[in-house]
Amino acid sequence: MLKKVVYCGVCSLPPEYCEFTGKIRRCKVWLHEHDQELFAQLYGDDKEDVDGVAARLGQSSIGEEREEQLEKKLQKLQAREESKEQRELARKLSSRVVIRREARTKRKCMVVVAGLEVFEIDMKKLAKTFASKFATGCSVSKNVEKKEEVVVQGDIADEVEAYIHALLEEKGMKGVKVEQIDAAKKKKKTPTTTTPPPS
Repeated sequence: MLKKVVYCGVCSLPPEYCEFTGKIRRCKVWLHEHDQELFAQLYGDDKEDVDGVAARLGQSSIGEEREEQLEKKLQKLQAREESKEQRELARKLSSRVVIRREARTKRKCMVVVAGLEVFEIDMKKLAKTFASKFATGCSVSKNVEKKEEVVVQGDIADEVEAYIHALLEEKGMKGVKVEQIDAAKKKKKTPTTTTPPPS
């Protein structure tokens, strides 16, 4: 047997969900006028509050107009927030992470990781993680563009790249390009997306 579903004339939701719309008082008035049995089930004997709200709504038409204006403003704010989040996500996905291998002395080299500040990754924590994970010296410094980069001692560019791929995947950024540049040999590896290289 099918159950008849009643939809509120104010917020167009079932009366059980009216409390989540911010129009609960007007919804109660509407429900009391149109379905007293359901009103009694949901709100019990809350007639005094309904009568007071109904009287105020009857006296003033500004309440409805004001409520509609507030609802429109709320919808605009939500749309603006959603578009801001989409722009932020697009900016993150279009950026790239550069892993640069540089010669330090004759046989020693270091790996510099730049471009992670866009992804809201704490560079100092990342440096500590690299230092403990790879048992090497690691620090955070600022480059020419005044952006932070992680400097890791040793020739571990592939391991760092694999770790960054995993870190970005964990944050839900699978389409980010991770590019490895060998500045010591002036050779550029092809950029890869966040699929980790085979071990």
